[in-house]
Amino acid sequence: MTPILSHALDAFCETGYHGTTVRDIARRVGMTVPALYYHHQNKEAIFVALLDVSITRVRQLCEEALRDAGDDPAARFLNLVECLVLYMANSTKIAYLDHEFRVLSPEHRKSYSDKRRDVERLLLGTIQDGVDAGCFDVAAPADTARALLGMIQAVATWFQPGGRLSAHSVALRYLDIAAHTVGATPEVLRRVRGAARR
Repeated sequence: MTPILSHALDAFCETGYHGTTVRDIARRVGMTVPALYYHHQNKEAIFVALLDVSITRVRQLCEEALRDAGDDPAARFLNLVECLVLYMANSTKIAYLDHEFRVLSPEHRKSYSDKRRDVERLLLGTIQDGVDAGCFDVAAPADTARALLGMIQAVATWFQPGGRLSAHSVALRYLDIAAHTVGATPEVLRRVRGAARR
């Protein structure tokens, strides 16, 4: 991440999108406003760049998690949930920006929403595969995927690094919640509980 984006992230997290000015970001970076405009067209362009860094990284991590799981539907689902929870817990500042994406202009909002939906489709695919394989029992897979993503995204709003729970502990708890949410078979639940005990 560039110094401009790093300082802009701090500013957005401290004062919100509307409370942050280009002048404030430039001051934090130690450059003039015209110099900052050489790199980014405006404040929205900086915000879009940060969101793009985050969603691109999330997508990359999700694909790696799915590859690591192989063909087992339950393992793919569990790996994906763990991956997303760990990202939210370990990247709280940049992940927190997601809740403000509605400040974007319609064009940028649509582009970012499409990228978010890619991640939702990955999770939905693992849920549907689990249903088809008989290891999950879900009446509405799409609604379940959205509910789980909302729950996972909220981690960025409350998790505190160095707090009572580690990111790993939170991920294990959320795996248990997620497995119950998709109606996982007893065998899958035992696998999740076994991982928590290790």
